[in-house]
Amino acid sequence: MLTVTRGNLTFDVHEHGSADGVPVLLLHGFPQRGTAWDGVASRLVTAGYRTLAPDQRGYSPCARPRGRSAYRLSEIVGDALAIVDVLVGPSGRVHVVGHDWGAAVGWSLAARHPDRVRSLTAVSVPPPPVYVQSLLTTRQAFASWYIYALQLPVLPERLLGARGRPFSPALVAALQRSGQSRAAAERDAAGLADPAALTAAINWYRALPTRPSGSQEPPVAVPTQFVWSDGDTAITRQATELTHQHVTGPFRYVELRGVSHWILEEAPDQLAQLVLDQLGEHPS
Repeated sequence: MLTVTRGNLTFDVHEHGSADGVPVLLLHGFPQRGTAWDGVASRLVTAGYRTLAPDQRGYSPCARPRGRSAYRLSEIVGDALAIVDVLVGPSGRVHVVGHDWGAAVGWSLAARHPDRVRSLTAVSVPPPPVYVQSLLTTRQAFASWYIYALQLPVLPERLLGARGRPFSPALVAALQRSGQSRAAAERDAAGLADPAALTAAINWYRALPTRPSGSQEPPVAVPTQFVWSDGDTAITRQATELTHQHVTGPFRYVELRGVSHWILEEAPDQLAQLVLDQLGEHPS
């Protein structure tokens, strides 16, 4: 475990592999932590890569600011860039792999800082501008009903809070409905048993309306791979079909059959091989 400080925030970073290996930044989503990548990371390390999987803002206990505006995507991208600066170097470049919210961070990092990104593999979630467009033009708005519910004050914490228990049964049930195993759902829900951790994780969603106007992301020019699974209940196929419009660099779309939203743990061998293929095709 390494730590990286940005301002008054300190991030926990799970490092695997030799320091001489080509670095791969692994970005988790809700409600997970960097350890969710362990299955994929072990395969990348065997192939000679160095993996860096941070517990992102709100998930690292010492990087948990108050207020929803602190969880704007621009701030979280800044966190990822700071981690690369410290652990790889101020001009260092990394391959980026992100799932769920981590994919959104990866898309924005690659779009705004292409000089720091060797390649991008985004898993499950399309680029933020494409996602917003899909809310207006496809069935994605119905699949994203939970995002609107999480905008409410207090109520989400009451419904999903552990209230002194090891984990929230309501959150476990919600995660299982999305395709997670019970063991994985209980593990991830236990990580949000602390009320401060739960509010921080929800604030990623609450920060969406605070996104500054005119902050349209530029297209992604780095080599990009987008992986989606047909069992995903959070992201519709219609939303994924718009992704290519936001990529000007080499682009590949891969659809996994019979896999839920939780690709990195449900199909780690398949995902790791896709990542290795991407890294091998675009080493620099």
